[in-house]
Amino acid sequence: MHDEFAIELQTELKHGDMGAVIKGLTEYNESKANGDTPNYLVLIVRDKEQQVVGGLVGATYLGWLQVQALWMAEALRGRGYGTVLMRRAEEEALRRQCPRVFLETLSFQALPFYEKLGYTVASRIADFPPGGARYALIRFLDAHPA
Repeated sequence: MHDEFAIELQTELKHGDMGAVIKGLTEYNESKANGDTPNYLVLIVRDKEQQVVGGLVGATYLGWLQVQALWMAEALRGRGYGTVLMRRAEEEALRRQCPRVFLETLSFQALPFYEKLGYTVASRIADFPPGGARYALIRFLDAHPA
């Protein structure tokens, strides 16, 4: 068996190899989830020069919206853009018949922000990063945002 395959450690991104792994996992998951595959959702905030200054990346599938990334440039934080992005993503999730949301955040990121939006901690991993914590949060959507 060891002669048939080789395991290669890569320390730099090789998008083709990463894509092959993701494609294989997606196909496997699709076979077990009645064909329900991720439908991506990307919201972008641009400045007047059309530069990306923030955004949200997520996907809906299996009745859930998974928010994979939410980022705002430092100068825009605390000005409501993150809330607008989250609410727009939630609206789109409901339109896609996905009334539940899942996301993760680290202790130095945005836990209070998400809690203010009505998200609750589903799990906490201590010391990830060292001295901090990693949180998984969920929210069950209805027609009235928190």
